[in-house]
Amino acid sequence: MNKLNEQQAIEATKLWLEKIIIDLNFCPFAKKEFVNNTVHYHVHSSQDLKRAIEDFAKQCLYLSNHAEIETTLFICNQGFDDFEDYLDLLDIANEMVFSLGFEGIFQLASFHPDYVFEGEDKNDASNSTNRSPLPTIHIIREESMEKVLAVYKNPENIPTNNIALAREKGSDFFKNVMNEILSKV
Repeated sequence: MNKLNEQQAIEATKLWLEKIIIDLNFCPFAKKEFVNNTVHYHVHSSQDLKRAIEDFAKQCLYLSNHAEIETTLFICNQGFDDFEDYLDLLDIANEMVFSLGFEGIFQLASFHPDYVFEGEDKNDASNSTNRSPLPTIHIIREESMEKVLAVYKNPENIPTNNIALAREKGSDFFKNVMNEILSKV
């Protein structure tokens, strides 16, 4: 994949949020934060795991110190293209949340261009629910998530509904949308 500069990485991520996550309602809570501009986009440009984790830790602290920001997208525009390398980063990032004392405060969601759910075929459209233009770790405030889930009817059905919709749309749909997004940046 061609590397994107910082502004292109943010623009691709915003288009992905709009065209996939919001338009298909994969996350029924994303639109409010997107429209209210309470999403912090941080682009990490190193391929080095240690530097990525240090930068990730700084972003956790940044989010902790900025109540006006609801959520952070930690976007890797120069590394972690390999899904297994990304999963290593994600595992250490989860450990970092714990070691920084943010367990119960933040939780992570994972997105990657080559995301594959365990046990699924790599070409199954269900994987598209977690595919993004660039490797991305979503840092979510647990308290905020608990509040919205408390008023959302049947939140436990969200993943199942998303998978059903993704399969209905088909893999080609998602490939075409992702190609469109990347052609615009």
